[in-house]
Amino acid sequence: MIRCGIIGFGKMGRIRARAIESSGKGRIAAIYDINLSENSSYSVANSPMEIVESSDVDAVFICTPNSFIPGLCIQALNSGKHVFSEKPPAFNADQVREVIEAEKASDNKKLMYGFNHRHHQSIRHMKEIVESDELGKVLWIRGRYGKEVDQSFFNGWRANPELAGGGILLDQGIHMVDLFLHLGGEFDEVSSFVSNLFWKINGIEDNVFAIFRDSRSGICASIHSTMTQWRYLFSLEVFMEGGALILNGLKTSSGAYGDEKLAVKRNPAPLQDGSFESEEQIVYKIDNSWQSEIDHFFECILQNRDIRYGTSADALAVMQMIDRIYEAGKPKKVNQ
Repeated sequence: MIRCGIIGFGKMGRIRARAIESSGKGRIAAIYDINLSENSSYSVANSPMEIVESSDVDAVFICTPNSFIPGLCIQALNSGKHVFSEKPPAFNADQVREVIEAEKASDNKKLMYGFNHRHHQSIRHMKEIVESDELGKVLWIRGRYGKEVDQSFFNGWRANPELAGGGILLDQGIHMVDLFLHLGGEFDEVSSFVSNLFWKINGIEDNVFAIFRDSRSGICASIHSTMTQWRYLFSLEVFMEGGALILNGLKTSSGAYGDEKLAVKRNPAPLQDGSFESEEQIVYKIDNSWQSEIDHFFECILQNRDIRYGTSADALAVMQMIDRIYEAGKPKKVNQ
């Protein structure tokens, strides 16, 4: 059994704890949270470093506010621990590079980041179709990911730029950027607009519009990441030479994003007239993404295999994109 320590035992820490216990491959040796009651069913550490340095811990799960993530990753790797970390991996790409240096010096310890959207069954199906070349090459991708927040948002750490490092893009839109890289490859051209017109919190953007292009393949993509949606929305469209993959909704525990529905549209060859030879509709009723991530992490540890999804290379690629989006779309001052 892999002995696990969890640093940060809020919503995500508890989600990870359930997946660890359900895996049959790990157990929780200790947890730490600054707001944690001593009346926990798990052994409670006195500090994050007590978990990091414990000889009774094999793998450290980092589920803290964003600002602590890169430093704790480095400390855990330096202490000879495997590391599973929530996203975002850092505030910027340079911080990820520092973590990668610690990973390289860690004697083959596993480092994985929690980009759970790649593990949704719909996304897996989309990836299989893209890689199979069944519908030809990708032409363009469009993603929209939005939610609403209320006044309670201001009571949490995500409204504090020193802890969060950014707003809706770093919190939620990063998943969509990761999926663009997962399904479309690299993008070397970026344009964007970043704004905080509604909530007006310095350093916490509430809307991002960005477009990308791969100058080699010609693939274009666009994203809208927002927390002034006033209605929860997830939509990912991948249009290809021979059809399209259209995903609307995302299965979550809250149900806020509706049903996870994937349409697979196949064009009648050789015509490209907008009609479709067939359309396959699939509804995914179970979200096993959290469990899939932990199972993958544990299997890589136990079988000494390389991490395939959520690697440090994936983390660096997505943060390089995030850096470029923020740089290209710095908010402009709004006249009051």
